[in-house]
Amino acid sequence: MLFSKRQALVSSVAARGVDCSASVSRPHRCRPSSEVFVRPAWEQPIGRRESLTLPFPCVTPPLNEPAPANAIDPFYLFACKVEWEQREEPSAAWELIAAAQSSHSDTRAHALALLASSHDLGNANSESSPSPKKLQAPVETEMKTPYGIDIVDDCMQCAHTQPGFFCCFSHPVMETLNQVSHKSTLPAGAILFVEGQAPRGMFIVCSGRVNLSTTSREGKILILKTAGPGDALGLSAVISGVGYETTAETATPCQLNFIDRKHFLELLETQTEAGFHAAQSLSRDYQTAYHDIHDLVLTRSSAGKLARLLLSQSPEEQPQNGTSKCSPMTHEEMAQRIGASRETVTRLLSELRKKHLIGLDGPTLIIRDRTALEALAV
Repeated sequence: MLFSKRQALVSSVAARGVDCSASVSRPHRCRPSSEVFVRPAWEQPIGRRESLTLPFPCVTPPLNEPAPANAIDPFYLFACKVEWEQREEPSAAWELIAAAQSSHSDTRAHALALLASSHDLGNANSESSPSPKKLQAPVETEMKTPYGIDIVDDCMQCAHTQPGFFCCFSHPVMETLNQVSHKSTLPAGAILFVEGQAPRGMFIVCSGRVNLSTTSREGKILILKTAGPGDALGLSAVISGVGYETTAETATPCQLNFIDRKHFLELLETQTEAGFHAAQSLSRDYQTAYHDIHDLVLTRSSAGKLARLLLSQSPEEQPQNGTSKCSPMTHEEMAQRIGASRETVTRLLSELRKKHLIGLDGPTLIIRDRTALEALAV
């Protein structure tokens, strides 16, 4: 039953269909605006094939006027451009170039437009057309540096090295040190290493000051030394392999040069000059520790310890007016250096001011009578 209905439907469609043999044999082309485009039978809904007719304008020449032999389809040129850009097909590029030289004006215009919009030839005509001048940013003659310190990025160009500095090496050793070291700039209050920490490397102070301190079980802090430019920090711990003896904290903004333990030990083994400088630095640290212990233990009074501290923080050369300035220190830092309390330091400074041995110029402490302080420090 269903089979008979299907045969009837097929015969009905065949009877009402459109003969497409002429359109199949005819080459594909666009019809002029005067013609009417009729959809094929297989695209029209059944029962409405004859009624759906729409005008379809076209830009190609009418049937009675054949297209020029040298005209190329714009869609074909666009396909050549896509083939060239995505698959890098050289033959497609040559097709566009040949079309750009065609005698047909529309084909030549389409090809030139596609070549101009291509990624590969977008700047081909940049030489013919004047390019806009680039605005050059003004060059700063004085570059601003963090924390206002002079930063040195290359040890080979450092002009601050002086005799007695740990890093005062010859050219070959300095070049090796520059390759294995890492430079950094830190603000005041930064912790470099902590007492008892396993040594991971040593630091060389390029600029600024670093406090080396130790702490008791009760939390009392004693500042043992203030390192300056050219000093090596953590040297003995790196060589021996035991924990750091002290805690290193930056007192001012600093630039530091870090060398890890592995590369530093290799430097000591290959360069005898580096080993000699390490021995000199350890000897200076020993002498400094000996004098500090002598002053802390054998000095009888806290006033004598404070006087010795003030003298050590001021230049030994006597200025013309008889006064000298001390390095800026807080009362807490003074107390940590002499092993006393902050209240004791405040009281002693007040007594020295009443005796006109010291004075204040704003926040700066000034030594007015250096001879009297030296007598008090004995």
